[in-house]
Amino acid sequence: MSAASMAQTAPNRSEYEELRAQQWRLISTLLARAPDNEMLDTLAGLTGDETALGQAYGALANAAATVESDTVAQDFFELFVGVGRGELLPYASFYLTGFLNERPLADLRRDLHLMGIERAQGRFEPEDHIASIAEVMAGLALGDFDAGVLGCGAAGEAGFFARHLQPWAAQFFDDLAVAPSAEFYRTVAEVGRIFIDIEIRAFALEANAHRGAVSGS
Repeated sequence: MSAASMAQTAPNRSEYEELRAQQWRLISTLLARAPDNEMLDTLAGLTGDETALGQAYGALANAAATVESDTVAQDFFELFVGVGRGELLPYASFYLTGFLNERPLADLRRDLHLMGIERAQGRFEPEDHIASIAEVMAGLALGDFDAGVLGCGAAGEAGFFARHLQPWAAQFFDDLAVAPSAEFYRTVAEVGRIFIDIEIRAFALEANAHRGAVSGS
């Protein structure tokens, strides 16, 4: 996977959405569990370009090539698990209310139910964990889930993002970047922060284009 064209420009819509889905899947995977040696080898093979996102991928690749999986596993534990609790709580409820299992989780569960998405067996994390929401975004990018029940076409995906990630995801990645145990994960934070910004701007452009088309019709 190359970072050169990720979430930038693509020859056609389907390829663009596939690239977006790859981004979201990678973010989900890295925040759901610590990467093993095979995953680190894959990350070390990423290539970047001169864009901000490309440079962030280059830094991620360099970090993956020089770190041991045991070290990353320990960092992951300190960041997200800890003894009692980790350094960060990557949940929408916590970031939006200061508490776990609050209204943002209920709102997310409502939207997931409308789209026919159920929590996988064996998963015990609340659905508002950022890795879980990123996984849903990957499915929305590919049309695997029916965003139409939340809005109209792409607007449904944009609405889901605006409700469940946009208000807090950038702050989470900012916090991850400065967390005491975030050695390897600082590079993950930079990829996530830049990609969230790209998504915000892309959805805003789509909304403006739609309003222009409606007003001109």
